[in-house]
Amino acid sequence: MSARAAIRALAPVVALALVVAAAARPARADDRKVVKTDTAMGTIIQITFWTDDEPAAAAAAEAVFAEMRRLDALMTTWTEDSDVSRINTAAGTKKAVAVSDETFTVIARAVEISKKSKGVFDITVGAYAGVWKFDEDMDGELPDPALVAARKKLVNWKDIVLDKKKKTVRLKRKGMRITLGGIAKGYAVDRSAQLLWDAGFVDFILQAGGDMYVSGKKGARPWVVGIRDPRGKREQSFAVAPVENHSFSTSGDYERAFVKDGVRYHHILDPRTGQPARASRSVTIKAKDAFTADAWSKVLFILGAEAAMKLVEDLPDFEAVFVDADNEVHVSSGLKDSLRILQQPTPGT
Repeated sequence: MSARAAIRALAPVVALALVVAAAARPARADDRKVVKTDTAMGTIIQITFWTDDEPAAAAAAEAVFAEMRRLDALMTTWTEDSDVSRINTAAGTKKAVAVSDETFTVIARAVEISKKSKGVFDITVGAYAGVWKFDEDMDGELPDPALVAARKKLVNWKDIVLDKKKKTVRLKRKGMRITLGGIAKGYAVDRSAQLLWDAGFVDFILQAGGDMYVSGKKGARPWVVGIRDPRGKREQSFAVAPVENHSFSTSGDYERAFVKDGVRYHHILDPRTGQPARASRSVTIKAKDAFTADAWSKVLFILGAEAAMKLVEDLPDFEAVFVDADNEVHVSSGLKDSLRILQQPTPGT
C-alpha cells in the first residue's frame, strides 16, 4: 500500500475539517508560534504551540506523534494483529478476545453512546467494509443493494459482549466487524493533550484531522478556530470562534465522497439504513473533551439539526454548529454570542 493510501485508508471518518483561522495581520517579530506536523491514525497531526522554547516543543510533539502511532497500532483495522482486528477475526465464535485497557475503554464508551443514541452511533458498521468504497478503492460506483442489505443484518451494537473484569470483547455473529474510526481519534487527542500538559505546555492547539483540542491562549489573545465550508476550498472557513480549553470535532460529507447522477455519496453511513446520512453537510461540536466530541458529532450529523438540537441543548457544556442538507446554518444557544459567520456556506451538491 502506498503512503498516501495508508494515510487515507486508516482514517474511516473525517479528515481536515477544522482549520486554525489565519490572523489578519503580517507576521511580527514577537510571534511565538511553533508548528509541528506529522501523520498518524490515517490523518495529519498538527500541533501549534505558543512558546519560546522550540526544542522542548519539538520533543513534546514527537512524544505526541509516537503516542498516536501506538494507539493506532491497537485500534486500527488495517493490520491483522491489532486488538480490533483480533476481535473481528473471532466474530461468531465462543472466543472472547482480551484487549488492552485503552481499547476496552474506547469500545465500552462506544457501546454507551450507542445505547444513549438508540443505535445512531454503532461501531459494528465495520460490517460495510468493502461494500461502500470511499478510500483508495473509490470508483464512483454504487454497491449492489442486495449486498448492502445482507451486511446490514450484521450491524447491531447489542451483539457486542463486554467483560469489564477480564477486559474481553466478543462479537456474537460470524461476519460482524467493528471499527473505531468514529471515536478513537477523539480518545487519542485527549491522551495527547495530557502529554503536552505533563510536559509543561499550557497554550497549544492539537489537531488530528477533524478532531481538535484548544488549550490556553495565544499570548493575551484567545485562539481563534475556523469551521470549514463544506463546499468551499479546503482551507476556506465559513465561520470562526474564539476557543479556550475545549475540544472541537467536525463530521462532514466532503472529504471521502463522490457525486453520481447529481447525488453526493460519502463515508458517514447511517447504521440504521446502510446508506450515507442525508440530513447534514457538516456538524461541528464544542465539548469539554475530544472523546465526547468525536463520537457525538457522528450522531448529530446523522440525526440532523432539527432532530438533534434539543439533545445538544440538554447536554452540559456541549454546543454544535450544523450546516444542514439545504445549506442552512444552525447554531446552538451557547455559541450564538461567540461564533462569527463570515459568509454563507458555498452552495452546490
